[in-house]
Amino acid sequence: MDLEKRPEKPEAPTAPAAAAEPVAEADLRASDADRDRFADILRDAMAEGRLTADEFTDRVEGVYSAKTVGELEPLVRDLPAARSGTATSAPSSYRPGPIPDEPDENLVAVFSSSTRKGRWRVGRRTHAYSIFGNIEIDLTEAVFEHQQILVKCFSIFGNVEITVPENITLKGNGSGVFGNFEVETLEAPDPGAPVVLIDGYSVFGNIEAKPKRGKFIADLHKYVGKYVDKHMRKHLGG
Repeated sequence: MDLEKRPEKPEAPTAPAAAAEPVAEADLRASDADRDRFADILRDAMAEGRLTADEFTDRVEGVYSAKTVGELEPLVRDLPAARSGTATSAPSSYRPGPIPDEPDENLVAVFSSSTRKGRWRVGRRTHAYSIFGNIEIDLTEAVFEHQQILVKCFSIFGNVEITVPENITLKGNGSGVFGNFEVETLEAPDPGAPVVLIDGYSVFGNIEAKPKRGKFIADLHKYVGKYVDKHMRKHLGG
């Protein structure tokens, strides 16, 4: 038999390659955009008073050291923004509702002074009573949870000064008897921005409300961002 003409033995069919198992979402490698998104959620939570500065610092360190999406999720699991999967901006967190008849807070200065400033939660209605005294209400770093805020002022031989961020709406309705009632009206470009209404009257006194130029609600988020950058550089030895 001619060996050169012998038919070749057919090769055995190869087994199909096993399909690669899909990677679970929690096991996906986290991107820089993922880390920034979770850091934004933490910044908003700190601005709203949901996290202390120490809690924020611990969690944001975890965010920027996380390798997978699954390591990021526990850091925001107890925060409202995590339910929607997005970091909420300040205007989206404002709660609608009518201004109540009773004040949420009373500020009283009788032959004395009273100051409300820094990061504090503004109620829908605040009353300020100044009798031979001085009251300062600074809203430039306040946390606005309601879109409409009323500040009712009463000044008798006293002084009430109110400052607001530059990117809100400020309106006034009041009068003075041998005194001064002055509100520097302001219209915010954003229709969803908070509205601060100043009402009241002064007798031989002064009531004044105006924006503080260069101060914006968003400044708090910028400050937190700078704090994070500075802390991370120090932590990483940069």
